[in-house]
Amino acid sequence: MDVYPTKKALAIAEDLGLDLVEISPNAKPPVVKAMDYKKFLYEQKKREKAMKAKASKVVVKEIRFGPNTDDHDYEFKKRNAEKFLKEGAKLKAFVFFKGRSIVFKDKGEILLLRLATDLEELGKVEQMPKLEGKRMTMFMSPLKTK
Repeated sequence: MDVYPTKKALAIAEDLGLDLVEISPNAKPPVVKAMDYKKFLYEQKKREKAMKAKASKVVVKEIRFGPNTDDHDYEFKKRNAEKFLKEGAKLKAFVFFKGRSIVFKDKGEILLLRLATDLEELGKVEQMPKLEGKRMTMFMSPLKTK
């Protein structure tokens, strides 16, 4: 393998109408390559864009309950949650406590745990119900389907 001095490599690249790009500057001797630099940059951007498009986008859907949500409303919201998990979106279910309803913290937790058990064949609980201020939040992610 011939190792060209930098001036000779530059002359060869110039004759070919290409740019001389330093690939590995720390090597002895430095590794250079004759290429069309603009085309290289264009293809690099194209590859990055393709990788970005392939990256999965995480969608988080929210479902809001009250501490005294009745059965019909619960079933309606549970069907929406099933739809969200089947589409592959993460689910954020929360109970919002207004005013003095904060005394029903146990009802809110029972409601969220009931939702988790009803949806266990579609998704798994990422975060158990946790009280943050006036909200009790639980996260679920869809199960991987084959």
